[in-house]
Amino acid sequence: MSIGAVVRRIRAYGGQFLLLGVLTLVITLLISGVPRITNRLTEQGLREHMGQQVPARRDITYTIGSDAGSSVPSNASAGQNRLDVLQEAMPDHVRPAVSERWYVADGPVGRLTGPDLKRNNLLVDLGLRAMPAVQEAATMVDGRWPAEDVARDEPTQIALSADTARKLDLRVGSKLRLALPESKVPSVPVIVVGIFAPNDPSDGVWDSLPQLLRAAEPLGDGQPFIAVGLTTIGALDHRAADGVWLTHSWRYRVDGDAVDAEQLDLTIDELQRLDQTAPTGLKVVQAVDVPLREFRDAVASARTLLAVIAAGVFATLAGLVLLAAGLAARRRRGEFALLRARGAGSTTVARRTLAESLLVTVPAAAIGWLLGTLVPGAPDPTVPYAAAATVLIALALPVAALATSGGAGRRDLVRLRPSARRLTLEASLLVLAGLAVVLLRRRGLTLGEVDPLLVAVPVLLAAAVAVLALRAYPWPLQLVSRLAARARGSVAFLGTARAGRAVVSAPLVVVVLAIATAGFCAVVSSGIEASRDRAASERIPGDALVTGDRLAPDTADALSHLSGVRAVAALATEPGQRPARTKVGLDAGINQVSVLAVDAPALARVGEAAGREATIPPAMLAETGDGPLPALVSPAVATDLARAGLDGSAFLSLQGQRYEFRVADTAESFPLVTPGTERFVVLPLQALPDRPTVAVPTGFVVAGDGLDTEALRRTGDEGQQRYQRGGVVSGGERPRGAEVQTWAASRQQVGEGGANGLLAFGFASGAAGGTVLGLLAIAFTVLAGARARGQVLSRLRTLGLSRRQWRGLLLVELTPLVGVAVFTGAFVGALLPLLLTPLLGLSAFTSGMPVRVAFEPGLVVAVVALGALALGFAVAIEALNNRRLRLGEVLRLGEES
Repeated sequence: MSIGAVVRRIRAYGGQFLLLGVLTLVITLLISGVPRITNRLTEQGLREHMGQQVPARRDITYTIGSDAGSSVPSNASAGQNRLDVLQEAMPDHVRPAVSERWYVADGPVGRLTGPDLKRNNLLVDLGLRAMPAVQEAATMVDGRWPAEDVARDEPTQIALSADTARKLDLRVGSKLRLALPESKVPSVPVIVVGIFAPNDPSDGVWDSLPQLLRAAEPLGDGQPFIAVGLTTIGALDHRAADGVWLTHSWRYRVDGDAVDAEQLDLTIDELQRLDQTAPTGLKVVQAVDVPLREFRDAVASARTLLAVIAAGVFATLAGLVLLAAGLAARRRRGEFALLRARGAGSTTVARRTLAESLLVTVPAAAIGWLLGTLVPGAPDPTVPYAAAATVLIALALPVAALATSGGAGRRDLVRLRPSARRLTLEASLLVLAGLAVVLLRRRGLTLGEVDPLLVAVPVLLAAAVAVLALRAYPWPLQLVSRLAARARGSVAFLGTARAGRAVVSAPLVVVVLAIATAGFCAVVSSGIEASRDRAASERIPGDALVTGDRLAPDTADALSHLSGVRAVAALATEPGQRPARTKVGLDAGINQVSVLAVDAPALARVGEAAGREATIPPAMLAETGDGPLPALVSPAVATDLARAGLDGSAFLSLQGQRYEFRVADTAESFPLVTPGTERFVVLPLQALPDRPTVAVPTGFVVAGDGLDTEALRRTGDEGQQRYQRGGVVSGGERPRGAEVQTWAASRQQVGEGGANGLLAFGFASGAAGGTVLGLLAIAFTVLAGARARGQVLSRLRTLGLSRRQWRGLLLVELTPLVGVAVFTGAFVGALLPLLLTPLLGLSAFTSGMPVRVAFEPGLVVAVVALGALALGFAVAIEALNNRRLRLGEVLRLGEES
């Protein structure tokens, strides 16, 4: 067998081999490129997830423990020398993840005095800090940095941040004195030599506490400002020599770029064991493992979901390869029959087609693999999988050729009753699919691992439902055909009669599988988005949430008069309260609970105005009355109260007043209760009985359009000031500024970072790939019977069928076939999420909110639109094929499909 002969046969059947080569290229491209994309998105997600964390969840901090003993550095210079030593002692996977590090030495806080402070009658407590990294992260506004070579008997030189200098009214040259209270160490002179401003206030160097950039405001009248002055290592060494006790901390920041996403388990394990491996006398404080565990769980869920999508896509591609090989073998049935008639055996046919297949698939696989390597991202060892896929694809054509019958009997005479062997296979498929689903539901999943059963369930279920559809859909068509036979015209009768006898089992299964993959992606994506909306609504059941310490009750009216505001609801929170048996506070022996008092009727109006789901129990809508207040409690609290016999009457403190309540209803969660809180009690604020000291709101939920967050914040601040001026707050304490959170920002936060990029890629590629492959499978479905339909249409055209009637007949014949395929696939795509969603751990992408699968009208419209597109595509393929075949030529004697 010469290569030239093989090439000539490939050229003769170029279209069929081109299709086989393209499918091979796509499969190897996916095998090579998709792992790179997932790895890149995983690394990007880890970087974004760590970047969103607060400093406490990104830093590893070493401090001096209570049992340090002789391991305490003698001075700041000795402490600075440990910065490299401690990092070198870190575990192997933690050490390279450190991107920045800082050493901080602090002297004790002392009282600062001087003429500039006395002039303004300011009380100031100042701590001295040495932090060598500051000079690279700040710019001098005035003066210079403190000098290192300052004699011990000279004034200590300090630099202040611009904010601190402004608040304390200090300037370069200000001469001060620092004294340590209750200490025998004499006071020391201090001079301000420089004022600096940060280059980037968000730089990690400024995260050490207390804050270096700004002075803390006095907590009340007669209280001091608390500030930090920057000095040098040498200056603190002098203070240590005088007997002053220094505190040391070594802080290392973990960067998401430096963490190996493939070694997360090892990194987390080493972080959790840091306190065991720390040098003697040092205490380790870190919470880096918490966001890493969150990300690991999210990635595990995303990869499990990607395995389901990939199973559908690759199974569809495998089905298309089989269809392409089968179509090519059927087109060459006469050639194979002639070879056998000349004495060639099955081995000759197989060897002949294998040579052709290898000459096409191997180069196509190599090109696809090389194209996949151009995709940015870290590679996976997928060469064996690509090689195995290439071999299987190359064998598809020989196997199809061997399975193709050499006879030329009439294929339009189809038995309506299938053979016993086929019925047995189909029944076995149905039983196997049912057992796989039951076993998967009972056994569960290990997230992050490729489970063969999980991969098999979508394919088995799609094939089983497709078989049921194949067996069911001819019967209604036969009924329609009988009705059409009584009507005028032959188009409807002939079209429904032929549609009822169509035999396209293999293409239909592939179409169902492809559409099911796209439908699964759409339904699960829609469910996740809806659950994220609910998660944001749990935090903010309106359009904005204004919170503060305590706000005057008339703040609600002030908020109502702002532009765009439609509804306002007041709330008051009090965490860490213990239920009591009596009004005087006899402890009930029940753990602490979080108390939320909310104006329930107003909250219902806010939810309605904002379009949020806010289900308020009827008991919470009660007005002031006699007896205990109706309360909504979490199941854990309800169990404790029932065990203590207090579910009918118990007491809780709210802002210093005890209120009697009873359990009216239970709920796992409630709007405005922090997500994940397991112990809470919700009281109706509008029903609280009158007391000498009334409960004051600590926040307001606002609903409206085009809300001005600055106006909301300003109104909240004014409400706090009015409450303070009312004389309720003792000592003239300064309340913290009001905070405004919007539903839109909360919703964005829920849907950002982590493995969401990986999830979005899976949904987009699965939906698009399933749709495109489904249309391609529909093309195979049409082509499978194209020549037989062409013969019938040609005979009918000879008998006088008009072009318009021909188009109508084509439409009537293809509509049931395409409709059954698309809607069966959509049904399977909607069924799979119901079966698999509880197992996939998708709550990792919704802030813990359970994902509920919902059938939205938009998805139904999308299915109908896809069906219309598929039908138009099928008609176009059929028309193009008939034009290519020239219908008059398909009536040649012996010509078959």
